[in-house]
Amino acid sequence: MSLLGSLVSQVARSAMDPEDAQRNPVNQRTTPRRTGGLGDVLGSVLGGGSQAGGYNPRQYDRQPDSGFGLDDIIGGLAGGNHRGGVSSGAGGLGDILGGVLGGQRTRGGFGGGKGMLIAALMPMVLSWIKRNGGLSGALSKITGMGYEKQARSWMSNQEDNDNLDPNEVSRLFDDSEIQQVAAHTGANEAEVRQGLAELLPEVMNQLTPNGNLDNEREANAEIDQIMGQLSSRLNTLK
Repeated sequence: MSLLGSLVSQVARSAMDPEDAQRNPVNQRTTPRRTGGLGDVLGSVLGGGSQAGGYNPRQYDRQPDSGFGLDDIIGGLAGGNHRGGVSSGAGGLGDILGGVLGGQRTRGGFGGGKGMLIAALMPMVLSWIKRNGGLSGALSKITGMGYEKQARSWMSNQEDNDNLDPNEVSRLFDDSEIQQVAAHTGANEAEVRQGLAELLPEVMNQLTPNGNLDNEREANAEIDQIMGQLSSRLNTLK
């Protein structure tokens, strides 16, 4: 069972799609703007619930791996022949994310389209939550910075996310991190900021399916598992 399974697996599918770069190219002229719901960059990657097989941001029913197609993604990463030691559950999500990012790195750079951009931003967002004390600590930091109204919308399962202003993302994330992701993915910094402004709220949304912090221990454990598996997979691919 997993809190972030649907989000991570959908991002991985998009990043692995050979048509992603053509359908959702990066390094386009982007006018940063504050969005609602899935927003511009994240929405283009996830498709939204209006498309067949699209991502539904309010679907919180957690399912086993086979429920959201992780086996298919694992098969794609392994060339359809083996799983390469990918584990099940939330840890398997870190393996998948590491396989997506590591596969691009071994080919001489990340590249790809907006799907790969969001895949590269996922560890950045999860790491930020972890280093700020986990779910409750991260939410406390965000509300303390004056984003209380936005944070309430992220935790709500009745309203769309009120996303961050991408022009203010540097208050949370270092410019050096933003520049590094831009260099690796081929995106411009405006796209990276827009992606972060939309991805962080949706990650928080999925980590609080009940609209509160009742499952904080589970959420923090899942982040630890994903980051641990991701680090192990990328180190293996070095």
